[in-house]
Amino acid sequence: MKTISRKAALSGLALIGTSALVLTGCASAPEDDGGNEGEAIDFLPCMVSDEGGFDDKSFNQLGFEGMVQAADELGVEYNEVESNAETDYAPNLTNLVDQGCDVIVTVGFALAEAASESAGANPDVNYISIDDTVDTDFDGETDHENIKPLVYDTAQAAFLGGYAAAATSQTGVVGTFGGQPFPTVTIFMDGFKQGVEYYNEVNGTSVSVLGWDGENGSFTGGFAAGTEAQTIAQGLIDQNADVILPVGGPIYQSAAAAIRDSDRDIALIGVDADVYETDPSVGDLLLTSIRKGMDVSVYEAVLAAGEGDFSNEAYVGTLENGGVSLAEFHDWESKVPAGLWDELESLKEQIISGEVTVESYLAG
Repeated sequence: MKTISRKAALSGLALIGTSALVLTGCASAPEDDGGNEGEAIDFLPCMVSDEGGFDDKSFNQLGFEGMVQAADELGVEYNEVESNAETDYAPNLTNLVDQGCDVIVTVGFALAEAASESAGANPDVNYISIDDTVDTDFDGETDHENIKPLVYDTAQAAFLGGYAAAATSQTGVVGTFGGQPFPTVTIFMDGFKQGVEYYNEVNGTSVSVLGWDGENGSFTGGFAAGTEAQTIAQGLIDQNADVILPVGGPIYQSAAAAIRDSDRDIALIGVDADVYETDPSVGDLLLTSIRKGMDVSVYEAVLAAGEGDFSNEAYVGTLENGGVSLAEFHDWESKVPAGLWDELESLKEQIISGEVTVESYLAG
């Protein structure tokens, strides 16, 4: 198990851009037909993935689906390239610039620094940076006129998820862990922990949260399923956790494997997509999912760029604008306390109105 502090993670962000730019090798960017219905326009949207690839059933896949939808509506082709490691980011971006991409979407916080560097070097290309927290202070515009951040205050939806986890837990112990200690990962964990604490406050209970104390936590070191993620999940199970929130793309698959091996009634919480829909193989394990509306926001941003209306104004997804949300209970509906969904709907409105405060680095 790797325990990493938030301070250490933030202090290392400057190194991401440096290490991402001193690179060798370049992944290819295959062209796919995004549809050519209607009058053709001269516009090429492109996308670079983070680790996990476009079939991760999570944030890469959601972003990709949004771009494809926009390309289809515009009647244009698109290019995409997958990153298998941090060393792919900068050369992948250079590759797409060289291919004449008009807008490049970068998926994930880890690409933000490389995206900023590329945008600064290529002012005639527009960029859409998902989970970009490096190049904006969220006062409306970025440091580069040609880059638009799409960010999501997932702490709000995770707060609801934490409340639901605490209400559902039979052992009084829930747990979480992440891929890497990026702010866009720990924002889920922050909201989750606050939601559990709020449940305890209003119900007089003492449900505990393992894996994140607000500063330090358990991280796998990457965003791929594997033994590290399964080992961490198993450690939470061994400490009696019966609801687990893995934050980091496919690492939920390893947590699901640990739950299957335990032969206990343990709930899984998905992130980014409604994992019940994107990966039915784990549907029976899912209490809910904490969703980012990445597909919708990417679609809207790419469509606007294709129509000549690109804006570098930062988009922040919230409960109020539907940019973040909590998925239904699906197969777990019969296992949660009666009336829980109504409680969550009421809590959602209290968060939107400001009656209940959810703290996050995006809260203004």
